[in-house]
Amino acid sequence: MGRGHDRLYWRGCQVSEKKEIDDSPTAGAAAGMDWYIIKVAFNREDGIRDALNKRIKMAGLEEHFGEILVPTEDVVTYNRNGTRRVVKRKLYPGYLMAYMTINDDSWFLVRETPGVGDFTGSGGKPTPMLPEDVEKIVKKPVLDDEDEPAMKTAIPFRPGDRVRVKEGNFQNLEGEVEKVDESNGRVTVIISIFGRSTPVEIDHWQIEEI
Repeated sequence: MGRGHDRLYWRGCQVSEKKEIDDSPTAGAAAGMDWYIIKVAFNREDGIRDALNKRIKMAGLEEHFGEILVPTEDVVTYNRNGTRRVVKRKLYPGYLMAYMTINDDSWFLVRETPGVGDFTGSGGKPTPMLPEDVEKIVKKPVLDDEDEPAMKTAIPFRPGDRVRVKEGNFQNLEGEVEKVDESNGRVTVIISIFGRSTPVEIDHWQIEEI
């Protein structure tokens, strides 16, 4: 499909009226911008974000773009020795969020960047994020220490996984993961004890996949 025909894809999408956005990562950016979600190659989000920022600067299109985000959250992980680490985990693998104005130049710059799939939307037209989603994902509220929620624990198991207990009271017993609780780092496993299926809650680092 020719480039001239592609230019019709973004036309017809609604670009919001000029407005001021306070307390956002893009405060002070050009008016008329909105947040858009961009599908990108899985596990290449950071590199594609960096490539987009470089191409924007080279093309002199900074006035049409604000911040480009790879949304993350802090989670706790443990190694085999039980050492605790805080790492960044991607909230939406395979997606970026860009604060930008949609026009021919900005649309083609994004679409022609290697690793970019498409904007989310219908009929080939980029659709701005809903205000409530922007508030939840982009404009993270600043909380007092007392109000800050407990950090989640990154647990590499999902309900239905077959696992073996590698230490503790149920060592060497096998079972199936029933529930994962990232808020406290524990996993509920259904284990057969004396011929009865019994739910047992244990720390996630005490089990391994089989």
